[in-house]
Amino acid sequence: MAEEKIILGIDPGTTIMGFGLIKVVGKKMEFLQLNELHLQKYSDHYLKLKLIFERTVELIDTYHPDEIAIEAPFFGKNVQSMLKLGRAQGVAMAAGLSREVPITEYSPKKIKMAITGNGNASKEQVAKMLQSLLKLKTLPKNLDSTDGLAAAVCHFYNQGRVEVGKSYSGWASFVKQNGDRVK
Repeated sequence: MAEEKIILGIDPGTTIMGFGLIKVVGKKMEFLQLNELHLQKYSDHYLKLKLIFERTVELIDTYHPDEIAIEAPFFGKNVQSMLKLGRAQGVAMAAGLSREVPITEYSPKKIKMAITGNGNASKEQVAKMLQSLLKLKTLPKNLDSTDGLAAAVCHFYNQGRVEVGKSYSGWASFVKQNGDRVK
C-alpha cells in the first residue's frame, strides 16, 4: 500500500492568513482544502496572533498533517510590516511545534519557482497553475489561500531533496538552529 501523508501549507499574515492542505499518496498529490483566516476586523495585534495560533492548532487537530510548509517573510522596505509578518509566521510555527509537527520554511521565490517554473510569477499565475495541477473547479477571490496551498505543493515537490529550506522537528531543533536568535 502506498505511503500517505498530509501537508499543511501556510501563508502567514496579520490581515489574512491563507492555508491549504494536500494529501500525498505515494507519488501523487490530492487537493484536500484551502481557506483563509480573516483578521482585518481586529485592531489588536496580539489578538490577531492569538487567533492565528488557535486556528493553526485547530487545523492540526482536525486534519492531522504530517508536515507543515510555511512561507517565509520576504524582505520589504517597511520594517514594521516585516516585524508583524514575522510574528504571524512565528506564532503559526509555534502552533505546529506545540503539536510536534515538522515545519519547513520556503521563500516566496522558491514557492513560485516550484509551482510555475518562474520565481517572479504573480499570485494569479501561481493560482492558475495550482488550479490546473489539482483540478480545482474555481479559484477563491483572494489568493492568500492559494499561496498557502502553493507552500504545501512546493514542499511535496521538494521531498527528498537535501537543501529545501529551514526545517524544524520540535522546539529543541528550532533552538539548535536559531540559538543566536533565541537568547
